[in-house]
Amino acid sequence: MPFDPILITELALLGLCTGFLAGLLGIGGGMVLVPFLTYFLGQQQVAPGLAVKMAIATSMATIVFTSISSVRAHHQRGAVRWDIARRLAPGIVLGSMAASLGVFALLKGSFLALFFAVFVGFSAWQMLRNKRPAPSRQMPGTAGQLAAGGTIGFLSGLVGAGGGFISVPFMVWCNIPIHHAVATSAALGFPIALANAAGYMVSGQSVAGLPPLSLGYVWLPALAVIAMCSVLTAPLGARAAHQLPVARLKQVFAMLLMALAAYMLWKGITTG
Repeated sequence: MPFDPILITELALLGLCTGFLAGLLGIGGGMVLVPFLTYFLGQQQVAPGLAVKMAIATSMATIVFTSISSVRAHHQRGAVRWDIARRLAPGIVLGSMAASLGVFALLKGSFLALFFAVFVGFSAWQMLRNKRPAPSRQMPGTAGQLAAGGTIGFLSGLVGAGGGFISVPFMVWCNIPIHHAVATSAALGFPIALANAAGYMVSGQSVAGLPPLSLGYVWLPALAVIAMCSVLTAPLGARAAHQLPVARLKQVFAMLLMALAAYMLWKGITTG
């Protein structure tokens, strides 16, 4: 497969944009990457259903790199709740492996696209409602956080995102301030991405129709270009996150998710 300069440029611009959004919103960039990578893979003559799966897997692999850059910037501002991250991480790894090594390979790409759209759209709607949580609500205990981490990791593995689309609303619901929730979500992106990416690489080894330069479901050329560019802009997004007011940050987060949910809903309906 010839890798033309135009495609490299498009992937580089995508990496710069998603890196900034990863730092700004703690979403790992996956919510933006999946729709665009689905389109780019389709242009490479990859079957529609497989294109969705590869977009999800490649998106997740890039978050390994983006999350490191993003969380460093948040940590320097003292915004990461490492106590929460440590308690959620074990469940996240277990949930991620269950999704990427098992369920992901069994589901059709069209179903994954529809699932992406419905779940992300619901998360955005919850954010736009801006319903204030009960003042007494706090993060659950150890067992509750293990279960929450498992859910975050599993759902992230199905949609190729760093978990911010569910972990940020969950933490805000538990009365964690939005800036701390975004920063902690960025930290959680690393174990989510590492566990899921490894699972995608293994479970996709025997899949037919993969384009050249693929490792399982992961499209290596896109991973390399996007990862190199996204780490440059993630710290800029993290800096901006601490300058925006809470209400505006929630609105940006929600509107972005709404737009991408609509696109993936269309892909799920039109993909066989």
